[in-house]
Formats: sequence, C-alpha cells, structure tokens
Amino acid sequence: MSRRGGLAFLEALGPQKIRPGLARTRALLEGLGSPDRHFRTLLIAGTNGKGSTAAFASAILTAAGVRVGLYTSPHLVRVTERVRVADEDVPDALLDEVLSHVSCVAGAGALAPSYFEAITVGAFEIFRRARVSVAVVEVGIGGRLDATNVLDPEVSIVTNVGSDHLEVLGPSLEAVAREKAGIFRPGRPALTAEGGPLLRTLEEEARRAGARLISVPPTARYADCCPLDGRHQRANLALAVEAAASFCPLTEEAIREGVASVRWPGRLQRVPRDGFRPLLLDGAHNPDGARSLAAWLDEANLVGWADLIFGGLADKDLEGVFAPLGSRVRKVVLTAPSNPRAEDPGRLAARLGRPDARCRPGLAEALACLDEEGNQDGAPIIVTGSLFLVGDALALLGPA
Repeated sequence: MSRRGGLAFLEALGPQKIRPGLARTRALLEGLGSPDRHFRTLLIAGTNGKGSTAAFASAILTAAGVRVGLYTSPHLVRVTERVRVADEDVPDALLDEVLSHVSCVAGAGALAPSYFEAITVGAFEIFRRARVSVAVVEVGIGGRLDATNVLDPEVSIVTNVGSDHLEVLGPSLEAVAREKAGIFRPGRPALTAEGGPLLRTLEEEARRAGARLISVPPTARYADCCPLDGRHQRANLALAVEAAASFCPLTEEAIREGVASVRWPGRLQRVPRDGFRPLLLDGAHNPDGARSLAAWLDEANLVGWADLIFGGLADKDLEGVFAPLGSRVRKVVLTAPSNPRAEDPGRLAARLGRPDARCRPGLAEALACLDEEGNQDGAPIIVTGSLFLVGDALALLGPA
C-alpha cells in the first residue's frame, strides 16, 4: 500500500452506522497477534465526563512515572488526537503504518470493520509497540458491545448515566446503565460517580458480574491546580485519582503535577481572539452536558451577557440540549457542524421554536455575523451543541 494507505483505509470505512458487537474487533486483534494482552487497562464508560476522566487519569499516572497510552474519541481536528503515548499524540506516519497492517488482516463484506473498530485495534497495536505499561481507554458508545470491551480491564469506570444514544442503548435509562455496566469484571473494582436512582441498577449489575462497585464522591481538593473549569470536573477528577491509585502508589506531588498538566480541549475552553470577542468552546451534546454548561454560566456570572452559536447532529435531542442554554444568552445564531448528519439551521430553528435566531450555513459565517457587531465589551461567544462544531472552531482558529 502507499505510504498513506492506512489512513486512506480508515477514512474509507466511515462514516458508518453504529455496529455493536465484539467479533470483528476480536478477529482483527487475533490477526495482529493480540496486542491487547501486552498492557494493563483502565476502561472508562459513561454518558458524560469519560474523556475528561481518561485525560486526568493518564496525566496523573504519567506524572507518577508510568508509561501510559491514552485512547479517546472522537477527535476534534486530527485523527491522531485519539491516540497518545506519554502524553504525545501519535505521529501521522506511525498511525498510517499501523492502520496499513490492520487493513491487511481486515475482513470483507459483513466482516469488514467499522471506522471505530479499526482505529481501536490500531491504538492497541501502537500501545504494544510503544511498550506502555497502562492503557487508559475511553469507551465509544455504551460498554457491553463496544469495541473497547474486548479488553480485560483491571479497573472499570462508569462516570454517570444519562440520556444519550437511547436509540442504540435504550429505550430506558435503566437499559443504558446495564449496557455501560457491561465493562465490569469479576473480582475487580468498578468505580462510579453516579448518585441518582440509576446507581441501584449499576449495583445490581456489579453483583451479577461479581465486581466490586465503589461510589466515589466528587472532590474540590485539587481545584486550585485544575485547568479544566466546571464543578462537574470534580467528579471526573475524583474518579481519575481513585483509579490511578489502583495501578501505582501516588504522591500528592504527582497528583497535583498530573492535574495541572492535563489537556483536554473543547471542554469549557476559553479562546481569546485579537480584536474580536473571545470564544468559549464546549462539547455539550446531550441534555446533561448542557445542564453542566448552564450551571457554569450561572457561576461565572455570564447569564444575559454571552451570545450563543449552536448547532448539532439531526439525530440528537437538540431541543433538550438547547433548553438550559437558550434563556441564559442574549443572541442565538444557529449553524451546522461539518458532519453529514448535521441538522440544517433552518430546520433547527423550527425544532427549537426560535424564529428570532439567525441561521448561517457554517461556523465561519456564524462567527462573522456576530463579529460584525463589534467587541460588545468583550462578551464571550459560546460555541456548543456538538463536538464536531467545536472541532470546526479549533480548525478555523488554527494552532494556538
């Protein structure tokens, strides 16, 4: 294959419908000689916060001297963001080479892997080559039938359970909780920050699996050194510290160094712009995530001051995502992220019952219509509704 054959193979696989099941992933791993057996694993599921929790755990373990691989999804701008070794994104050339090997062992037709399955297996092969000691792995969707669940985690986390992907995991929140609990393992710890009625469902599933479910309360202990904003990060950070301590002894110095070094863009990320209003980028794409963003706006005294650029995928509960935000901002501009599943801005205005909202086809045009109004005393512009829209913003702004 050509030098970029592996990345071309990956792009040819997507976008696809979600294809639950582990058989294709197991076949790929067997074809590569089972790279997943060469490292210890922390596996993280949840409706919200699983990526932040993974980033915290990876940073803390790295600060403690552990060689860590981090696998997350989706990426915001570049696919190489999904795979990190020792807190460095994987180089293009290495990912291309590894995916070329994946393509050589991939099946065809009904056995052909999905985009997510192929890059998941590629990440595990990269971790083997890099000789990582611990892989911190974020579940894609659900847990039980997610490609990442081929792993045998020493510690599992379900951050929380909310209403997202109900069409695949539902129809009820209890069903979603049971799917996420599918990553629990017999005799091993399972951590959660879920504190609502769904905790009982997780407890039932833990007993069924023979796992030891541990409820972890949020902590404000490291708020002074945490670069990620929002009270919801206290729960994610507490889970990360508890999980990391299962893999190696942690000193207070290592925890603080790791927390301070964490990088997880697109989550309450403030982006200054010379001569223009600053942006606040947040990947809230479900109602629970939007409520966390709304709570932060309340705490930051931004209600009635900030403006909103909003857009998302047509198959998402965009009404539920918009609801806690629409009353907290001044002006609303609706747009579409760069994704074939994006909702048309005009249809979105009708769905939201906001005929007053301005509609623009893409993020650049949405920003331009607000920028034309001047600096507005530095009032921030919130960009949210989809991680794909946040990715558009980061790509448009270019390197920091």
